[in-house]
Amino acid sequence: MTFAFGIGIGTQNQKGEWLEAFYQSPLYLPDATLAELAGNTLGYQGGNKALDASDEQLKQFADGLRRAGFEDQAKLAEKAVGSQRPAVVTVLENDDTASSTPEVYLKLQLISHRLVRPHGLKLDGIFGLLPNLAWTNEGAIDLDELPERQMDARIAGRLLEVKSVDKFPQMTDYVVPKGVRIADTARVRLGAYVGEGTTVMHEGFINFNAGTEGPGMIEGRISAGVVIGSGSDLGGGCSTMGTLSGGGNIIISVGDNCLIGANAGIGVPLGDRCTVEAGLYLTAGTKVAVLDDENNLVKVLKARDLANKSDLLFRRNSENGAVECKTNKSAVELNDQLHANN
Repeated sequence: MTFAFGIGIGTQNQKGEWLEAFYQSPLYLPDATLAELAGNTLGYQGGNKALDASDEQLKQFADGLRRAGFEDQAKLAEKAVGSQRPAVVTVLENDDTASSTPEVYLKLQLISHRLVRPHGLKLDGIFGLLPNLAWTNEGAIDLDELPERQMDARIAGRLLEVKSVDKFPQMTDYVVPKGVRIADTARVRLGAYVGEGTTVMHEGFINFNAGTEGPGMIEGRISAGVVIGSGSDLGGGCSTMGTLSGGGNIIISVGDNCLIGANAGIGVPLGDRCTVEAGLYLTAGTKVAVLDDENNLVKVLKARDLANKSDLLFRRNSENGAVECKTNKSAVELNDQLHANN
């Protein structure tokens, strides 16, 4: 097997440097024959490579793919013939650290296509390979080339709209997973994993290498590296502390059927059927008074000592301000009709 494979169309700047790459149907763990065919027609010699492909090479590649029985990939190669933007064929022999921009884009799209779960790919070093770009209604543009493109657009009587300036594009410009609702697509980055049945409302946000099992209601922030379990609800304005926002090496996750209340937040992983009261931010070092069913104090722990434990309710005592933890007796239940998004 090959680790991953993709036939794509990309964007380069005036220097010929790759800015981004789109793969309509990337493959995860495909037959090794694909790499062999790339070697025969595109000069692939092993390892992880993003291969520039001329029209003639793409035609030969398509013929080889069709003879070998890879009809869908042959059609993609034929589609790329005559493209106004450069074609790229990316072959990943293994999951080593990426060495080119098209390799990074292939990995991010594998996640957003739900072919690989968050934390399932090696993504270290990708920031150095993702140029900061102007994402416009005409695609990705090198920031140094943006003023000229804006002027050219004005001269032609049109407006070049800059939607964002970022290293990551929005996911839906590359992948729209089955069975999801996303109210503001700019708030879900490429490389997000959005499980079927997930609803992301306007203030919801999902970073790369993070996401939801689905179904779920997301009205808060899912930071990089955080995975939300099935049936969970993130209330408006709530936050999860990711590995890029202070969580360090601790992998923050939320189990199944959990509720994080509005404007609450977590810096520790939660088990299943947990509830965090609205407005309560629970960090690893937060001192938590553990209570029995009669509200008697059992012990005082740090929140990290309760990490990944199920059936817990975290609340703040309105009289003395102490953070308390009790057995959670009412797990969140999502509206099935609300999250049937097909």
